[in-house]
Amino acid sequence: MDNWIELFRKPEPIALIVAFLLLGSLVQGMMRGASGSARRLFFFVWEAVAVVVCLVLAGQAAKALSPVVSDWLRSRVAVPMRELNAAEQAWYTFLTSMRDFALLRYGVLFLLGYLLLRSLAAMAEPLLARLLEVLLRSGKPEPVQGLPGRRSASRAVGALIGAAHGAGRALVFVALLFVYVSLVPSGWYTDKITDSPLYAEAADWLEPVAGGVLEGQGPVLAEAVQSQFQQILQRKYEMIDYNIPAEIEQAALYVTKDASTKEEKARRLYDWLGTRIAYDWDKANNYVQNGVWKEQTPPETFDTRKGVCIDIARLYAVMARAAGLEVKVVTGMGADGRGGYGPHAWNEVQIGNGDGGWIPLDATWASSGDWFNPPRFEETHIREA
Repeated sequence: MDNWIELFRKPEPIALIVAFLLLGSLVQGMMRGASGSARRLFFFVWEAVAVVVCLVLAGQAAKALSPVVSDWLRSRVAVPMRELNAAEQAWYTFLTSMRDFALLRYGVLFLLGYLLLRSLAAMAEPLLARLLEVLLRSGKPEPVQGLPGRRSASRAVGALIGAAHGAGRALVFVALLFVYVSLVPSGWYTDKITDSPLYAEAADWLEPVAGGVLEGQGPVLAEAVQSQFQQILQRKYEMIDYNIPAEIEQAALYVTKDASTKEEKARRLYDWLGTRIAYDWDKANNYVQNGVWKEQTPPETFDTRKGVCIDIARLYAVMARAAGLEVKVVTGMGADGRGGYGPHAWNEVQIGNGDGGWIPLDATWASSGDWFNPPRFEETHIREA
């Protein structure tokens, strides 16, 4: 007890907020009386239980539905092979991202599930309120005059219930701080939070319960979200590149006209780009040295016969789609030949069924060797997680 009293002798933000929650709830309880405070406490507990239950159920539902939704989108979503307007680009970017990116799909399903469950829980509240009124027999207002002892007793009980309500609010507040600090250890104001004696005392209680679950998840989750966000932004290239110009389509069909399998088509397109598209060192150096980046479309790469890795990968994707192949533009890090890695882009093309039917290739590096599905491709190419 002395430790907790000591915490409030030196005012600091966390302790002041907790004190405000406790004192404010106590005063509110005194003003509302026993029945009003009991009603407020009941619905506070109900809200807390409803939130936890809805979160758990929404998480389980999202986990179960995620592969089902992915399979359904794979069988139904086909991006039109034509120029898309801005609204269509946004729509198909969302659909294909939901199809391909598990973290986004889980997040959307989780949010929708939680909102649905909370709506159902909210629909039950009027019934609970009516039931509580009957149990508390609080339909009649307390008399303004007479029975002062009863009013005093009601206010005293209300104050006690209000204090319990405030303790619950304070616990929720500190628990949220604990989750924030655990998930984002280097986030804004975390150093001030961890310096709080009150928070340190409460964290000692919470650590055995949730610390092991939360430890280290913040940086991993943040990195995964950032990586997937970048991949979703990259989808704009794919949506734009679904418009296949006639001359590129003709070239792709001519290059693959004698190929009898998907792998042969992918290989011939790789050989064609690898021997005809030169690496644009001027563009690369201008970006590295001056920070100037020139956006380049597949038709520009096709016409000028030069580009950097992302330009070559995008052109390969357009030609592969024209030849009837499923293809991806992959970004990540590529070995620089000096023991390090730098930003890079390449392709994956589907030649078989399922996730195992995709093979990697790097037409940008074709002049330095055979980078069409070579062994240990992943040792020199690190895709974004």
